[in-house]
Amino acid sequence: MRELILNCPVDNLTMVETMDKVALAIEAQQQIHHVVVNAAKLVNMQSDEQLKEAVTACDIINADGQAVVWASRILKSPLKERVAGVDLMQNLVHFAHQKNYRIFFLGAKEEVVSKVVAIYSEKYTPDIIAGYRKGYFNSDEETEIAQSITNSGANILFVAISSPKKEIFLNRYKDILGPVNFIMGVGGSFDVVSGKVQRAPLWMQRTGLEWFYRVLQEPGRMWKRYLVTNSLFIWMVCKAKINQIFSGKKK
Repeated sequence: MRELILNCPVDNLTMVETMDKVALAIEAQQQIHHVVVNAAKLVNMQSDEQLKEAVTACDIINADGQAVVWASRILKSPLKERVAGVDLMQNLVHFAHQKNYRIFFLGAKEEVVSKVVAIYSEKYTPDIIAGYRKGYFNSDEETEIAQSITNSGANILFVAISSPKKEIFLNRYKDILGPVNFIMGVGGSFDVVSGKVQRAPLWMQRTGLEWFYRVLQEPGRMWKRYLVTNSLFIWMVCKAKINQIFSGKKK
């Protein structure tokens, strides 16, 4: 079942339910195109039609940010729980090891993605690595990159590129990537796994303050982004709630 949150459909799934759907798709040799949404992405979707199209075309749309879960409750379309993209990625790497599936890692700087591959190879086995590539490339290289990922024999693809580039890339090339059973944008997850960025303590994740922890780590790059998007997100939720009250029904 999907809930409509600020005009974006979001699957009302737990982590376990999401994992079950992915497992069934891979076993059936089908493709699932997955995306997570947070406050910033929901804000940007209001003005970026390409991003909106890429997100809404996905087979599974999870709520990555705790703020999205809170908004769903305020707007009387409550989601069961947050399904953080980095947690889902970690769970799927473990799942791939159990099932002898192979993963392609695309994104981040060379030293970051190569370290992610080294960490997972040591923790599990190099056999789960179908290939990897840094996330900096020109648009005229995209088709070749997508084809090389398909040729790698990967069952799973993680793309750690900034939004909206990763969503648009996956939506544009998902046909070429057809043999890859699970494709997912994972944002800054490679930075977390590599240790370049520290993840917020659990209490900050649960209280919706993970964004603030990011600002503390990278104030010069992050403060303006979160100040603007968080303010707009709060305004959008308030506006939607007022519309609900005056219309007498859910939107």
